[in-house]
Amino acid sequence: MAAPHRPGLRVTATVTIPESELTWRFSRSSGPGGQGVNTADSRVELVWDAATSVALSAMQREVLLERLSGRLVDGVLTITASEHRAQLRNRDAARARLAALVAEALRPPSPPRRPTKPTRGSKERRLTSKQRRTDIKQLRRPPRDI
Repeated sequence: MAAPHRPGLRVTATVTIPESELTWRFSRSSGPGGQGVNTADSRVELVWDAATSVALSAMQREVLLERLSGRLVDGVLTITASEHRAQLRNRDAARARLAALVAEALRPPSPPRRPTKPTRGSKERRLTSKQRRTDIKQLRRPPRDI
């Protein structure tokens, strides 16, 4: 079965990583797998050099390198997939994981949280429920002799 032609890895509506920038490495996967476990190279490593990618603008590259700095080694991002027994499914999983990771890193930051104060009614409800709980526990105590 021939693999479908893929012009590149679509990350967002504006960013598509060309296939020529993606490097694949295959090795034997660990864990159970039956008779083919010692012969099938089903573990997949997808390597993408984000620092020199032509798919990103200068601003996008700067943001990506900053946000993924903990995962990058010399500007290179490596994704490993070995959860499936078939190499093709692991390849698809690695592609999806890379696309999701890059899309998340390129997403604009969420707006800052506006601090709010509790309303007067919520304060009163909280205090009355605390007082009700205190009264219940007071009634459970044995009577004190003074």
